[in-house]
Parts: sequence; C-alpha cells; structure tokens
Amino acid sequence: MLPGVLQTGQSMLARRLALAIAVLAGLIGSQGPEFAQQYRQRLGGALEELNRIVSEFDAEVRGQNLTPAEGLSRLEHNDDPLARERGDDMNKAIERAKRLGEQIQAMNSAGSLMRLYVIATNFDPEIVRSTLDNYAPAEPLSLGALAAGGLAALWGWTTTRLIAWPFRSRSRPRATRTPAPATES
Repeated sequence: MLPGVLQTGQSMLARRLALAIAVLAGLIGSQGPEFAQQYRQRLGGALEELNRIVSEFDAEVRGQNLTPAEGLSRLEHNDDPLARERGDDMNKAIERAKRLGEQIQAMNSAGSLMRLYVIATNFDPEIVRSTLDNYAPAEPLSLGALAAGGLAALWGWTTTRLIAWPFRSRSRPRATRTPAPATES
C-alpha cells in the first residue's frame, strides 16, 4: 500500500512542478510580443542614425565629385591608417544600415508572433542587448512578480516534498528488507 502512496506523492509533485513551470514559462512568453515591439523601436532608431551617417558620407563624397564606392575605395587604399579605419567603419555602417533596413521591413510586414521569428532568425546583438538592458514589461508583470511566482513555486515544491517525505522514508526500509527474487540460471 505504501509504494502506491509514494507513487501518488511523486506523481502529485511532478504535476505541481510541471504546472509551476508552465505558468512561469507562460508569463515570460507573454512578454515576447512586447519585447519585439521595443526591439523594433530601437531598431528604427539605430537605422535612422545609420542613415544619417551614410547620408553625410554621401554628401562628402559628392562634394569631391566621387561616387560612394569611389570614396570608400579611396579611404580603404589610403596610406594613412586613420583614413583606412574610417573607410572600414563607413563600409560596416553601410552594410549594417542595409541589414537593419531589411530586418525592419520584415518586422513591419509580419504579425506580432512572426516578429519573434524575425528577431530570432536575424537579430542585431547590440540592439538586443540594449533592449534587454532597458526592457519594461507591458503587462502587470515585473521582476518582483516573477520573484513572487518563483517563491510560490518553490513553496509548493517544498511543501509537496515535505508531505511526501514520511511516506518515502517508510517505504525505503521495507524495500531494502524484501529479499530479491531468485533468478534462474
């Protein structure tokens, strides 16, 4: 009879733990669309700044009667290390602006859940880091609420373990006292 009680206690614990994990994952997952929205806002700001830098560079090279490609080539092949670095930085800025432009276009044409897929498959590490550093939950969910939920889950887990503990400790001696069945050779 006691082994069945032990199995029921373990089963109850497993169900409670699974429920607690599911609730926590649901609360965290519900923040995904808000994270995508805040990421998209930061993405737009970064793209605007990059486009401003690229536009200034384009105006500078036009003032020298050059195309942007010629201006980059001149900088990249310059003997001055500072000029080469400037050319390399401009080239990276132009490529990043193109990449972010494509990503924001994909996000704007996607639904709220598909935006999460767009972020997951092609995110900008700097923007993700900045978004996470300044993230504000959209629903009444905060770090304090997550901590309280975690403590409640821990309390439920501990209580279940304490309730099941006497049954488990009683069943162990019986299991060790029962001789093992003889095996046939």
